[in-house]
Amino acid sequence: MHTAATSADEPRISAVEITDDTITARLVDGRTISVPLAWSWRLAEATPDQRQRYELIGGGVGIHWPDIDEDISARGMLEGRPARRGGRR
Repeated sequence: MHTAATSADEPRISAVEITDDTITARLVDGRTISVPLAWSWRLAEATPDQRQRYELIGGGVGIHWPDIDEDISARGMLEGRPARRGGRR
């Protein structure tokens, strides 16, 4: 029998911290993930104010920055998938 993965299987973010060098996400299960800010060229080129205006999306499965139209998922951070320039993730 095949069972499809549900959104309940996805890692979920409960809090975010963005510095000039890193994006750090705290997951609801207690883990903390940090990736270099440079993994998102849109965030790296954004102003500090734009970086701080974000919202959790999908019940915490990702982060969205409306000012620069950038999305990063918890899964992508865990799997080490930086954003590619010139295309969506």
